[in-house]
Amino acid sequence: MLTLSPRELLTTTRAVRKRLDLTRSVDRKVIEECITIAQQAPNASNMQNWHFVIVGDSNKKARLAKLFRKGWETYVNRPNAAGNLKFDDPRRKATQLKIMSSAQYLAEHLKEVPIHVIPCITPRTDLGQTVTAQSAAWGSIGPAAWSFMLAARLFGLGTTWTSFHLLFEEEAAVILDIPYKEVMQAALIPVAYTIGTDFRPALREPIQKVMHWDRW
Repeated sequence: MLTLSPRELLTTTRAVRKRLDLTRSVDRKVIEECITIAQQAPNASNMQNWHFVIVGDSNKKARLAKLFRKGWETYVNRPNAAGNLKFDDPRRKATQLKIMSSAQYLAEHLKEVPIHVIPCITPRTDLGQTVTAQSAAWGSIGPAAWSFMLAARLFGLGTTWTSFHLLFEEEAAVILDIPYKEVMQAALIPVAYTIGTDFRPALREPIQKVMHWDRW
């Protein structure tokens, strides 16, 4: 395991795409340990109504990757795609172009990533659920998935939260035998050892731009 302070862990767990080691396998026991840690994440109403589907089968990964690539191609051609947005700040523009390049790389190589992790939640939130119910669902699966990603970082693994395959979620459900009408997929998290472990905090806006005291 890596020796990281809590602050280092929280500020250097990055979205990893190009630095995923596609040649090194990930032991099942390491994934299980990360899930065990994720299980301690807080859940809404103290109900663990989430699941993680771990995909290591090459055929299934290839089929998921095909759906992901279709979703990515649908997204990237939209006028409001991140790569098509205009920024006055050249640093921000450069960052967005870098992210788009990284995402393109992942779309091309996802099937080669050793492990795909699909966090799921029940019931679905897209069938007339109230905002309160939606918040409870995402407030359970979100912390659990993030805890998994933090745990993975400690074991030298890289991850990123992706969702392009969800444009074809029902097809993905068929591939993985997920009961689509009852269970909602929240993301697809690629998991692999990283090429190097030296990740740094990202450049962010000053907190004054995103923090509001007592009113918006």
